[in-house]
Amino acid sequence: MIKLLKRGKYTLVETRGDTKVLTLDGKSFVWIFSKSIGEMLITTRTGHKTDQKLAKGKYRLYQVENEPEFVDTLHLELSIGESEWQGYLLITGFPTNKKMRSRIIPTNEIIS
Repeated sequence: MIKLLKRGKYTLVETRGDTKVLTLDGKSFVWIFSKSIGEMLITTRTGHKTDQKLAKGKYRLYQVENEPEFVDTLHLELSIGESEWQGYLLITGFPTNKKMRSRIIPTNEIIS
């Protein structure tokens, strides 16, 4: 089963401190890389001064279960050009106020 949970607009910016910030429909997450863990999204409550925009476009969020060609988890897809999408796996979902960090794993699995 593949279920479209949400779609909307995203922006990916970089701050003056070289921190990436992903915003999905107004909800922002800091996007960092840790050598021991990999890429992570972290909740943020503060505003960030944008140094440069890295990407802007549409996103889609899917829940996948029992599909042989896809991993059973949340799939986030970000548009990166004309009919091009980059997929990400959110194994533990998005970060929340209680669970402030979650991994985001780039993947070649594209549902769109």
